[in-house]
Amino acid sequence: MTTIAQSPSSQPLPLTKRLMLALADIKLAHSVFALPFAILAAFLVAPYKGDAPVHGIDWTTLLGMLALVVVCMVFARSWAMLVNRVADAKLDAANPRTQRRAFAAGNLSTRDGLLLLTLCAVGFIAGASGFGLFYGNWIPLFLSIPVLVWIGFYSFTKRFTWLCHAFLGGALAASPIAAAIAVGPELLVHEPSIFALSTMVLFWVAGFDMIYALQDMEHDQSAGLSSIPSRFGWKRAIWIARIFHLISIAALILTWTLSPQLSTLFLIAIALTVLLLIYEHRILSKRGKDGIPMAFFTLNGIISLLIGSLGILDVILH
Repeated sequence: MTTIAQSPSSQPLPLTKRLMLALADIKLAHSVFALPFAILAAFLVAPYKGDAPVHGIDWTTLLGMLALVVVCMVFARSWAMLVNRVADAKLDAANPRTQRRAFAAGNLSTRDGLLLLTLCAVGFIAGASGFGLFYGNWIPLFLSIPVLVWIGFYSFTKRFTWLCHAFLGGALAASPIAAAIAVGPELLVHEPSIFALSTMVLFWVAGFDMIYALQDMEHDQSAGLSSIPSRFGWKRAIWIARIFHLISIAALILTWTLSPQLSTLFLIAIALTVLLLIYEHRILSKRGKDGIPMAFFTLNGIISLLIGSLGILDVILH
């Protein structure tokens, strides 16, 4: 007997199945691009036992705060990616590279997206409120809605500006500042390195997003969508990405210079980052579009983990 598969509209998928489809679509593992920078910023303004850093980190307090930072980061990143998938469903459906995405293919509906967006927003706001409930810092809760609006705004920028990559960089660059405000708002003014670190994230992310957008250059041009590649072409886009990455390295060096807590290990992270970025652009020059997956995902994930882990070790050993 032949079984006729029912369409999603005639037999709605269970919530858990829809959740799994959404998580697979937004690639939760890619939170690695921003999370290490947020955790590093939290360590830079870490709460101390006593009145000065010489008394040592208050690990009980810091670990609780870090747990909330991770919760907020995961929900915030999921929110931003879901906004992108829901808002761009029709655009993705017209693009051969993205037409298999869950919302573009019709496996998830707009209603599913709104439900999941609500869950992510509630989770993020709940995590932000934890800083007030447990540590008396209500600033994260007051800023939670503006943060969600800001990080979701990027998804609409490709419709009107080729500077869309800078908006994505700005969304991720907010993570170190937000984490510092949540963990040690009174210490943020004494650690200007966090603003330099955020500048690094902005230009680094914007640069590798330009590289990622090279895959869609022809489609974006035909669809009237804005990006650096669609506006300036392949070669100029690569050079602009290189300039952005040079600026990011300068900002990373400034981060090291401004913070007395960052020393040899962070300097090693900077040197390795320079080598990895050179390798990233070399791969792109040699392999073209075929080199983008490695240049975009693998190498940049390694860069983020290197800077975050070696920077945190420097702070702990300081």
